[in-house]
Amino acid sequence: MDKPASVNISSGNSSVDRRSFLESSGYQHLEPGELRVLIPVLLGVICVLGFSGNVTAMGVLITNARKSKLSLINGLILNLMMADGLVLAFTVPFRAAAYSRASWTLGLFICKTCDWFLHSCMAAKSFTVAIMAKACYRYVSNPTKQVSIRMKTILVVLMLAWLLACVLPLPQWLFSKLQKEPNGMVCVQMVPLHAHNFMSIYVKAYPLLAYCMPLSVALLYFWKAYGRCQRRSSKTQNLRTQIRSRKLTLMLFSLTVAMAGMWLPQWVSWVWMRHAVETGGGFPPVLFSLSAQILMFSISLINPLIVLSLSEEFREGYIDLWRRLTLRKQPPKNKPGPHTPTAPKSPTPRQETADLPPQRAEQPETPPDAAPQDSPNNKDGIVLQDVEQFWQERETGSQSQENDPIPWEHQEPKGGQQ
Repeated sequence: MDKPASVNISSGNSSVDRRSFLESSGYQHLEPGELRVLIPVLLGVICVLGFSGNVTAMGVLITNARKSKLSLINGLILNLMMADGLVLAFTVPFRAAAYSRASWTLGLFICKTCDWFLHSCMAAKSFTVAIMAKACYRYVSNPTKQVSIRMKTILVVLMLAWLLACVLPLPQWLFSKLQKEPNGMVCVQMVPLHAHNFMSIYVKAYPLLAYCMPLSVALLYFWKAYGRCQRRSSKTQNLRTQIRSRKLTLMLFSLTVAMAGMWLPQWVSWVWMRHAVETGGGFPPVLFSLSAQILMFSISLINPLIVLSLSEEFREGYIDLWRRLTLRKQPPKNKPGPHTPTAPKSPTPRQETADLPPQRAEQPETPPDAAPQDSPNNKDGIVLQDVEQFWQERETGSQSQENDPIPWEHQEPKGGQQ
């Protein structure tokens, strides 16, 4: 493993061939040993865990967007998670398969598109972070006033970011070829002689456009936003909004720092390898390049964890989504019937009806026209029989002496009897 298999030198002019053949996917062909098994296993674990986390985060964002209007920052976070999911779904499995085999067996289409698709997704994430920093600074500058942005504007911004991200790494797609070697087919980057000057400029400009400039702008805006968050507001009604702005800035700033730090070794390896091709120097060590690629793929695993740990809104969304998923998966134990305890229960009876004997409580209700509508006994549409009989006898005057509840009204004075 002293000499990596990333550069192919044929029997012709060695200087021309050294500049013309460069493996597009990095150190993809490893010698038989522990690394050929360990690297695909690590990539598989990152792929499964990271894809699950990003899909869950996207579900939470979509659920929150249905409840309320989708904001620009949430739309950008959703775009970031979607880019991570695309990297884990369509790049990491092919890279793991390439590492586990001695030659390239995935075909020309995968050879031309795998590296280009990876660079497009990473550049889209970089541009998304820069736009997110600008949006965060605008929100923190005036936290009491929500900036209303239409859905069309959010979609246009995301489409422009993806369009630019797909155009920048086009040379990765144009110059990727399949080269036949003694050990089998190898996916290489074959640069024609007339494109050497262009590639020498591209190798220096592409890292600046895809990595340095967007992330530098993002860090600058986040630094300014955090400085504004530190200023205490004189009005107590703005304290909650200020605390929320500070937490939002901290979460987005953590995403940016994690992405910049974990993506930096891959750019060092990328520039080092192409500089070695141009100058004829030594290539980066194999372990360094492998570690750089694993760190780059781990960004997609770390991002959902950062959002979950630093955002209370996302934690509540995760809990609600988990409850919904678990409730849907649980089948009902017993189908509710008319005589089962799971059937819908009637409202709690009133105190008057609860004290009645069973046979009297089961009797049908008296029609509403039997009692005055203004009567307090008819408040819930229920008229007790004893009360109804009392009022009827009182109106007709047919009350007996035994059942008369107020006999003193019907008694004559003692003086009249004498």
